[in-house]
Amino acid sequence: MTDSVRVSSEVVAAVHAGEPVVALESTIISHGMPYPQNVEMAREVESIVRSHGATPATIAVLDGVCTIGVTDTQIESLARRADVLKATTRDLPFLVATEATGATTVAATMHLAAMTGIRVFATGGIGGVHRGASTSFDISADLTEMAATPVAVVCAGVKSILDIASTLEHLETLGVPVAVLGSDEFPAFFSRSSGQPAPRRLDDTRQAAAFLDATWHRLQLRRGICIANPVPAGDEVPAAEIDGVIAAALDDLANEGVTGQAVTPFVLSRIVEQTAGRSLAANLALVKNNAAVAADIAVEYSKLVAERSAT
Repeated sequence: MTDSVRVSSEVVAAVHAGEPVVALESTIISHGMPYPQNVEMAREVESIVRSHGATPATIAVLDGVCTIGVTDTQIESLARRADVLKATTRDLPFLVATEATGATTVAATMHLAAMTGIRVFATGGIGGVHRGASTSFDISADLTEMAATPVAVVCAGVKSILDIASTLEHLETLGVPVAVLGSDEFPAFFSRSSGQPAPRRLDDTRQAAAFLDATWHRLQLRRGICIANPVPAGDEVPAAEIDGVIAAALDDLANEGVTGQAVTPFVLSRIVEQTAGRSLAANLALVKNNAAVAADIAVEYSKLVAERSAT
């Protein structure tokens, strides 16, 4: 703990004891969902992590302090405040220097989790290569952070508004291990199907924990891991249905000239409107599912670490 980083006593105790901890991002609270669903989601996700035997650690920057393990009151504030910045890794120094408040993206959450000793992180979907990136050069910092930071990201795949095939190619170039849990096809966030084959398949959370152990300990690879966990079948919006909605939302994006960090919130909002809320329901379902799976992986991984320490 420093003047710029504060870790809750619960998270400190769990990390020091070698107990399972799951990091959770805060951008989904402030920028990903409307109020009050965002607060309800954040509270339920933390509860799910606990019910699966792990300690939740929601991460945000609050008045210039990187906070690992925010309180319930702080979650409510993040959900309601209009001045919360969307913060990727590059934004962390600015937030600290100016004592501003920011909700952490996948990249920033990974960095702060790794600083704290947390190895497993649950999110909705990762960023990636944007459609049209050959001219815009718009590629999420999530990918470069995954290439450098040893944290496992449990997600429902790449956000389906992005170029999934190019994102998988970019992750391969960066040397990031990618596997899909229980499927031979890479998921597409709202949908279980993206049309892209799974780079590798893992059959259960115990095997996923062994995947983490092989990456970081047996092979000493200092990088992140992407574990894609498809949205539950009963909650998905099928690709054949959502693809047209996404295309229309991207047309609106171009017509209104939205760029930069405003792109994803704008497009997701349009998709919620056009699907009469079904995409939001799918988003909620996949986030909860990822939290449960991430907690199970964290529990299994902590067992492996404990077994190694005992020998």
